[in-house]
Amino acid sequence: MKKRITKYPCRRTVRITQAEDEKLQTQAAIARISVAEYMRRKFFGGRPIIARTDDLAIRELRRLGGLLKHNIQLASNANQPKAWHEMRETLKKIQAAIDFLGQENDP
Repeated sequence: MKKRITKYPCRRTVRITQAEDEKLQTQAAIARISVAEYMRRKFFGGRPIIARTDDLAIRELRRLGGLLKHNIQLASNANQPKAWHEMRETLKKIQAAIDFLGQENDP
């Protein structure tokens, strides 16, 4: 029987408690990645771990921000400074939410 060639040929064993294992599995499931990939990212600082729900929320916020930018331009052209100001403030809040969700947080 041939040995399977893998991208990760080395293996390490770590002893953890049952509670730690459950937490690890839960966090990996929330991020929708394997436990091994979750551990590699945490240990070696790979790509940020973002929960799938956060990823979807970020996409939706970016879409709404784009629509709002279009409306800001229309308000500016229509000489409506009050509406323009309110929309600019809303856009800042959307950007803050995107920044918050995009931070490397444990899921």
